Amino acid sequence: MNTSLQDVSVLTRRSLTHILRSPDTIITTAITPVAMLLLFVYVLGGAIDVGSTQYVDYLLPGILLITVASGISYTGYRLFLDTRGGIVERFQSMPISRAAVLWAHVLTSMVANLISLAVVVGVGLIMGFRTGADVLSWLAVIGIIGLFTLALTWLAVIPGLTATTVDGVSGFSYPLIFLPFISSAFVPTAGMPGPVRWFAEHQPVTAIVDTVRNLFATTPVGHDGWIAVAWCVGILVVAYAWAMRIYSAKLG
Repeated sequence: MNTSLQDVSVLTRRSLTHILRSPDTIITTAITPVAMLLLFVYVLGGAIDVGSTQYVDYLLPGILLITVASGISYTGYRLFLDTRGGIVERFQSMPISRAAVLWAHVLTSMVANLISLAVVVGVGLIMGFRTGADVLSWLAVIGIIGLFTLALTWLAVIPGLTATTVDGVSGFSYPLIFLPFISSAFVPTAGMPGPVRWFAEHQPVTAIVDTVRNLFATTPVGHDGWIAVAWCVGILVVAYAWAMRIYSAKLG
């Protein structure tokens, strides 16, 4: 076990070094969510009725999920480059843990997304985002978004292993980025047409967004919290099992 952890640690440092040498990936990841935050708050926010809540407070949880969806595409891209470049096979010829390569990319994604999320929250605070959340509520927010990030990162590993072109890897994240638009992230679901409203209320983004929003607003989370955790854990288990099966098959 100690040897496996050491392998993961060494390979994670390698991946993080690549990011430090090319910080534009983190900057690019944060640019789109920040631009959307500015657009919706200052241009469209006045036309959207969310009650007495400031629109920036209502919007930020959804923007955080979009930040994660945007960031995990780089995980698939970096893994694709390693796979295509033969470095994965080279690592596997060494006496290291087979899963260390994947875990290194996953942990790198967690760190990079954490930085991007911090940037987006900082911009939100400048724009007027305010919360009365205590330490426990903040920890709960970090926990649920961290679990969501981990689940999507393992999902991104799959195209990183299976895609045949860079475009194929990059295109994977597009549906994930647009999924929040059909949820409670931007507008309340009550005003949506019947079928759209049903989908919005029963997809994972709505439960996660509502949970984070209630934690920030210090209002009861209710059953949304358990639904959000269940979605994240379910996606994580399926994505991890699928990714490991593909990885094992590729290595023979």
